Amino acid sequence: MEIIDSTDRKILSILMQDAKKPYTEIAKEIHVSGGTVHVRMKKMEAMGIVQGFHLAIDYSKLGYDVASYLGIYLEKSSLYDEVSEALKRIPEVVGAHYTTGNYSIFAKIICRDTNHLRDILHGKIQKIQGIQRTETFISLEESINRPINIIEE
Repeated sequence: MEIIDSTDRKILSILMQDAKKPYTEIAKEIHVSGGTVHVRMKKMEAMGIVQGFHLAIDYSKLGYDVASYLGIYLEKSSLYDEVSEALKRIPEVVGAHYTTGNYSIFAKIICRDTNHLRDILHGKIQKIQGIQRTETFISLEESINRPINIIEE
């Protein structure tokens, strides 16, 4: 596997803070050409380091006021793939992780309100074959949401 260098890390760090920043501005900031930034980004995409670009959305401003986390207990850990595929078909499930500890899966769910959350839990998630039970945590506020610092000191 090809290793990335400090220039690659600088490019990534800048884009992690502002994914809309033009390559020409990044190039000026780190003293390389715009073509260099472009070529290095293509290289990091090919390596699988850069896996896409995403918008950061304030869902509450679109009427989705409840963010919650769901600890999912599976009947057997071997059911993870099947349950994960079923969760992917539920649009309100915006993230899921296979975890160690009490839960087999820890998922993030975005809903309009608590009634919507209840409908998703009882009407969809808890009906998935292989889920033994769930535990729900409603987020009252997100205080930290940031990228990790990848610049080596």
